[in-house]
Amino acid sequence: MFFYSFREFFVCVLGVHLSSDVSMDKHVSSVSMTCFHHLRQLRCIRRSLDADSAATLVHAFVTSRVDYCNAVLATAPKTTTDRLQRVLNAAARVVSDTRKFDHGLSRLMHQELHWLDIPERVSYYYYY
Repeated sequence: MFFYSFREFFVCVLGVHLSSDVSMDKHVSSVSMTCFHHLRQLRCIRRSLDADSAATLVHAFVTSRVDYCNAVLATAPKTTTDRLQRVLNAAARVVSDTRKFDHGLSRLMHQELHWLDIPERVSYYYYY
């Protein structure tokens, strides 16, 4: 499927938006927009869920979308992967029911949830 905007030309293949300059900005914007929408919806019902149910829903709606075709991000700059890292940080806050400025988010992601950061996820899925 081809899309043409006033300023750019991009192709959507298997849900990955590839622009004419081969930057992944359009793809990352689309993924982060969709994931943040799902996280806002999950945040509204978080009080009704236990921790396991919240983790299952976050895995179903958010981390699966972040991990889908992330091998195309292997050569992406850090500014691009940082935008997806913000999505994972917000997902960890929804699972743990913490607020934005609470401390210990990286410890929570690595030790309790056993999640990798975005660069490590990309290299893991790219090489394995």
